[in-house]
Amino acid sequence: MPLLCATEIVAVCSWCYKFSSEDKEPAVNQTHSRIPPLESPFEPNIEQMLNRMNPPGAPSVLALFRTLAVNPAMAERLMPWGGYLLGRHASLPLRDREVVIDRVCALCGAEYEWGVHVAAFAKAAEFSDSQIAAIADPDGPLDALPERDRLLVRLVDELHDTSQVSDALWCEVSALWTQAQCVELLMLAGWYHAISYVCNAARVPLESWQARFPA
Repeated sequence: MPLLCATEIVAVCSWCYKFSSEDKEPAVNQTHSRIPPLESPFEPNIEQMLNRMNPPGAPSVLALFRTLAVNPAMAERLMPWGGYLLGRHASLPLRDREVVIDRVCALCGAEYEWGVHVAAFAKAAEFSDSQIAAIADPDGPLDALPERDRLLVRLVDELHDTSQVSDALWCEVSALWTQAQCVELLMLAGWYHAISYVCNAARVPLESWQARFPA
């Protein structure tokens, strides 16, 4: 998940993270991290930064954040951007945002980020189990999703496959979302490709409480 200041989450009521460990088996990575996440005790400046990055209520400091903190100067500069995308000033509704994020991560095979977002936001986005499964399956049917969600999935799929959007699809998208929101949709999809690259290539270890890809 992108970096998000704790104050930004607290300020946004229904947009805050919801962590649950109900009946979840601990997640276990099959491979060792290529860039091991920083471990406590942290240097004072790193600890301060991680405290600002980590969402309230998280059981521990997220492994992704501890991985990014290997380059603290970069991690510090990512916080405002991540804070915007997941915060109250974003132009997209939470559900739209999460459809895009979950689909991008599923297409990229980024189980870490997909699972963290499902655990944190699926309830707030009002996703049913069948809708979560549909978004996670790149080759499956989309019947469980309403038309608006299906259009977002098509947008993400086309961007992923072609790095482009056809005129026909753009007409459909621009009829429902403003130009400002369209720009944000494109940037959101691209940003979560970058996050997926880090999760996959660095082999960020899974969180014990996160969701796992449907079997």
